[in-house]
Amino acid sequence: MENPIRLYMSMSLDGFVAGPDDRPGQELGRAGGRLFRWLDDRESDGPSGQVYREALATGAVISGRRTFELAGRWQGDHHDGVPILVLTHRVDDGDVPPGHARFVTDVEECARQARAAAGGRPVMVHGAGAAQALLRAGLMDEMEIHLVPVLLGEGRRLFDHLGADHIELDLVRRLADRDVTHLRYRVRRPEETA
Repeated sequence: MENPIRLYMSMSLDGFVAGPDDRPGQELGRAGGRLFRWLDDRESDGPSGQVYREALATGAVISGRRTFELAGRWQGDHHDGVPILVLTHRVDDGDVPPGHARFVTDVEECARQARAAAGGRPVMVHGAGAAQALLRAGLMDEMEIHLVPVLLGEGRRLFDHLGADHIELDLVRRLADRDVTHLRYRVRRPEETA
């Protein structure tokens, strides 16, 4: 698939992407940093290095507002100056995001702008809220889940608010590495599951 919108998310086996009490100063929640130990191998020639390089080769980022704020707005530059489209419910007067970031309030418009801005490269998605909005709208093409062998027990779940309709996925790649399994899924369109 050319120019896919692809979620990149580290997740515990019980579905959490952050530990409890994620907030400024404790952005990953209590014990949530455990989900990112695989990044210790991001410079390697192994699977985690490959996945990390692929993530940095994306041409645009879609982020949820909460993730954007917890990340300190990335000081306006997520990686290599790519456009950052922040999917948000509202924009306060005078709130101008820094650098390469801009706010978008409509999920379809956000996806359209991100694809156009990515210049044919994949679009990276960050944040549970943004991922859920894109999935509900049928706009997510792929999901790269960095599955970490831990049960966090509580925190912020990735797939909490998707609604009653099920979403079919096809596993297209599995890469095992130290302390993580990188799973890439293609999201099936409703017409493919009928």
